[in-house]
Amino acid sequence: MRKDSLDGVGFATVLAVTLLLAVNQIIVKEVNQGLQPVFFAGLRSALAIAFVWVFLKWRGLTARVRMSDLGPGLLIGAIFAAEFLCLFIALDLTLVSRASVIFYSMPVWMGLLGHFFLPGERLNAVRALGLLLAFLGTAWAIVSRPAGAGEASLLGDILALGAAWGWAGTAFLARKTRLREAGPEAQLFWMVAVSAPILLLAAPFFGPLIREIEPAHWGWLLFQSSIVVAGGFVAWLWLLSVYPTATVASFSFLTPLFAILLGYILYAEPLTLPLAVAFLLVASGIILINRRG
Repeated sequence: MRKDSLDGVGFATVLAVTLLLAVNQIIVKEVNQGLQPVFFAGLRSALAIAFVWVFLKWRGLTARVRMSDLGPGLLIGAIFAAEFLCLFIALDLTLVSRASVIFYSMPVWMGLLGHFFLPGERLNAVRALGLLLAFLGTAWAIVSRPAGAGEASLLGDILALGAAWGWAGTAFLARKTRLREAGPEAQLFWMVAVSAPILLLAAPFFGPLIREIEPAHWGWLLFQSSIVVAGGFVAWLWLLSVYPTATVASFSFLTPLFAILLGYILYAEPLTLPLAVAFLLVASGIILINRRG
């Protein structure tokens, strides 16, 4: 049953999902110590195929995965592969806090695509202001290099931006192509099924596949493939099906906030004024971009 606003259950679920997505970035950072990032991303997609298929089977939605959607399915899967290739390497090269703020600039790029190519998604004055604020926040996050930048590499920041572009690309294709009729569950299946072989074949070009692997890393890989990819996505779908889309999407700013706090607690990442300014600009932009009134 559709609801006009977030109630207690809805808010608790939004909070849990955004926290899960922030924890996910910490998991990627950790597992990158044992597995090469691109190999890790490929294994995650490969395992997620089974979990997503089980979910489709359980919901009676397997018929939505159609060979007639092969063209857009291959395209959305290829872009999904590029997105996570960039994100996983970014988290190997730069700080979790910086990567998260830059990655969650995705509404900027989706807003631009929607304005030019999606009916009913043209920017009004309020949404254009939000886009500008989020863009400035992203640019500021990239150009403001902390003293003794250390792990906060420019290449990592740029790859996080590339991941945001990939995320916007998959969201755009899900809306623009005939995959919109298949539904988000089938779209996710195409993404993981196509990205798995692409990432696994590309992995040897990025260095040794195994680093200093520990048993816990395999457990986190399984957690990523099941709870994060399948469970987190399903929970997000449920939120969008029950509560106003703009309201739910506006709360996505919580993920980079949680990521900043977790990076500080777990890795002693600096809480700098430039990072705080970048976060506030991006968060304000996300909220305004998702306004429809």
